[in-house]
Amino acid sequence: MNGPQDMGGFTRFGPVNPEVDEPVFHEAWEARALALCLAMDSSGLWNADIIRHTRESMPAMKYWSSSYYDIRVEGHITQLVKHGYITEAEIAAGRMQVPPATMKSVLTAANVPAVLAKGAPYDRPGKNPARFKQGDRVRCLTAASEGHTRLPRHARGRSGEIARVHGTFIFPDTSSKGLGDDPHWLYTVRFSAREIWGHDNSDGVMLDLWEPYLEAA
Repeated sequence: MNGPQDMGGFTRFGPVNPEVDEPVFHEAWEARALALCLAMDSSGLWNADIIRHTRESMPAMKYWSSSYYDIRVEGHITQLVKHGYITEAEIAAGRMQVPPATMKSVLTAANVPAVLAKGAPYDRPGKNPARFKQGDRVRCLTAASEGHTRLPRHARGRSGEIARVHGTFIFPDTSSKGLGDDPHWLYTVRFSAREIWGHDNSDGVMLDLWEPYLEAA
């Protein structure tokens, strides 16, 4: 999917200006938004890839003009409406108008520390041996996925070298459609800056890419 989040190589967005001693939250509502999003992510209604793809599906101009937490909240609202837990009328009114629905799973305050400490490991047992090994030359496919993908536009059709073989992990392109884990081998691929950007120097770009994105170069 060619979504607004895939900004690698785009111009006219201005410089990146890191904020010195940046606070964790700039506004009080951001902390509440994060808590609500984490609670809903524990409900079992969706997985990380589904909610990520939902955010990527926002209209480009709205995405680019929204803050990080605005985007997260918008994605969760979209999914909650889709699953019938809130209505468009409630969003417009800013208050509940229909009886609350029972959630599949509820994250209680007492369980938050354990859930956050556990994390969400994405490694899964694979079914096939790795197709590539460290040092192999590979090329990224040029086709764009119809749904969520972790293959960025600026790497499509570009050639690089396998720098590391990580193991087998959930395949985002399948997981984002609710079709299961479908684990595939994950590699770190090193590309020269010249290959990616056309810069004639010794810089490089490292990308973690799943095996279905790659072919032998």
